[in-house]
Amino acid sequence: MGDRSPKSVQKQASQKQSKNNDSSQKKQALVTSQQATKAKAAANKKK
Repeated sequence: MGDRSPKSVQKQASQKQSKNNDSSQKKQALVTSQQATKAKAAANKKK
């Protein structure tokens, strides 16, 4: 754990970044699916 070489620091930073991206993509997908559901419901009401 005591390895503070630039390479290991870079690796940890990229892992943290990809983890954040993954969770934000999941949130975005959830929001998008909710919006799609609302849009379908609204379209059905108009008919």
